[in-house]
Amino acid sequence: MSSSSAASQPSPIAEASPLSLCAREPHVPADRLVAEMVPPPRFDSVRFGTYIPDPNQPSQTEAVQVLESFAAGLGGAHASGGGKPRRGLLGFGRAKAPKAPAGPRGVYLDGGYGVGKTHLLASLWHATPAEPSLKAFGTFVELTNLVGALGFQQTVQTLSGHRLLCIDEFELDDPGDTVLVSTLLGKLVDAGVALAATSNTLPGKLGEGRFAAADFLREIQGLSAHFRALRIDGEDYRHRGLPQAPDPFSDEQVTRAAYATEGASLDDFPGLLEHLARVHPSRYGALTDGLKAVCLTGVQPIPDQSTALRLVVLADRLYDREVPVLASGLPFDRLFSEEMLDGGYRKKYFRAISRLTALARDARGLVAD
Repeated sequence: MSSSSAASQPSPIAEASPLSLCAREPHVPADRLVAEMVPPPRFDSVRFGTYIPDPNQPSQTEAVQVLESFAAGLGGAHASGGGKPRRGLLGFGRAKAPKAPAGPRGVYLDGGYGVGKTHLLASLWHATPAEPSLKAFGTFVELTNLVGALGFQQTVQTLSGHRLLCIDEFELDDPGDTVLVSTLLGKLVDAGVALAATSNTLPGKLGEGRFAAADFLREIQGLSAHFRALRIDGEDYRHRGLPQAPDPFSDEQVTRAAYATEGASLDDFPGLLEHLARVHPSRYGALTDGLKAVCLTGVQPIPDQSTALRLVVLADRLYDREVPVLASGLPFDRLFSEEMLDGGYRKKYFRAISRLTALARDARGLVAD
């Protein structure tokens, strides 16, 4: 289109059409699922040195010191000996395998919301002296999705050669998944993999206290002896209540912004929810590949719990990748019913509202004044 003909167009909407999440059906190979188990882009640059302990909370300084020492102890040979068994003198018999480092092979970061547990967990991953291919970092949901995609035995085989596995937001609200992951971790501990974890709060206990170490250690049962709990005190600022979501824009404003923003997607919210049901949650990261913004029209209440949990996973992937979300319809703090917010998965829904609200604030600059 020539500049003169472009200038004659009455609409300021750009010529290029936006992308569509509903048009994407990514097929993610198993090796990519494992390779992408690294700290999300939001935590690419965090290190122990960038964590600023509160001088009034000595447990924060202590946690950094303990984690730095733990990371240093993970250097050298794999705890299980690694590689093929070595023969002894003159090639007869077998030499003894290297001993695993003394002390617990796992750490559990125990603290309230907003004290920097994920920052410290990602810093541990960065500080561990091993190639990225020998370290894995993911949320509990991502780990269960990996098992769903690969199968249990293949997951054990794939992760057994790792030096470290970091699990953020270990879920304590689904007994089945908890048993599945605990069994997996037992296999990995036997293979010499070091573990680090944070956890959420058990249903019915949100607001009853900031610390969940007893719940975590009880739920993982036989693995508890492998973990050292590090209590991290600090201001529990997220318990002040849900953040107020910004007012939504009109359908026309969202559509115009999508056309005017390179790399933006544009989808009808109900249609997106239907599409998520057809895509395995392990592929939601790939679903967002290359997106600079997500534009949604017609946001409305989530109809059921299965749909809600899928949206939580998508919200996590968008937040990890810092993709702004521009929407029309209802504000994000009205997505979930009172029944959902009072139920066993409310911690996840609170997190999704908080993250979508932050991304909605990031997206306000996409709308022209």
